Amino acid sequence: MILDLILATKSEEVAELKKKISLAALQEKISRMEPCRDFRTAISINSCAVIAEVKGASPSRGRLVKNFHPVEIAEIYEKNGAAAISVLTDGKYFAGKNEYLTQIRHKVCLPLLRKDFIIDTRQIYETRALGADAVLLIAAVLKDKLGEFIAIAAGLGLQQLVEVHTHSELRDALAAGAEIIGINNRNLTNFVTDINACRNLAPFIPPDRIAVAESGISRRKDIETLLNAGIHVFLIGEALVTANDIGKKLRELRGS
Repeated sequence: MILDLILATKSEEVAELKKKISLAALQEKISRMEPCRDFRTAISINSCAVIAEVKGASPSRGRLVKNFHPVEIAEIYEKNGAAAISVLTDGKYFAGKNEYLTQIRHKVCLPLLRKDFIIDTRQIYETRALGADAVLLIAAVLKDKLGEFIAIAAGLGLQQLVEVHTHSELRDALAAGAEIIGINNRNLTNFVTDINACRNLAPFIPPDRIAVAESGISRRKDIETLLNAGIHVFLIGEALVTANDIGKKLRELRGS
């Protein structure tokens, strides 16, 4: 299973992270940083908000972009109305790097979401130290540790996008206090995508929480379908980075 391979690799990476830098060093760096940008407000002020993703590859499709220039892509996103930017930092499976997030932080003013497989609390401190404003937490990965990870992230000023795919994961996310809930249309066990995952779960998300549609969104028609289901925030990566004109595609998806 792809997810098992990713998590096994991530465990090795976390072990190296702990050797490379101490928790105290991360905390000291964080203490000197500016406050996080407001990710929640940024994705809430528009009736159709796009979190545009900087993504170089995926396990299912391999390399997506031949000449991958993350900072340039992020700048195009900002100029064309993205509400926030998601940055993949996983290297082996998504062609990401931690440095991309830090570099983008210096070039754009939008809030940044770190998209990775967070399995250890040390990664949350690393996320803040890299310059992210929000962090992805996957319910299927964290299970009963989800509440603890949400609390640590909140304590560091990071907002949390808590990802779910099933009704049981959604219940767990709500019980853990998740305020921003990403419904992943992609099943992480087999990487099959079905946009109906969003339509099935959206009615069960309380109105005081924010629902975010993830994966499988490539056309304005997809967004209109999900708007009708009550979802107003969309995390989109592959459809943007593979477009001939990224800015035009983003405007098209936003309906502007």
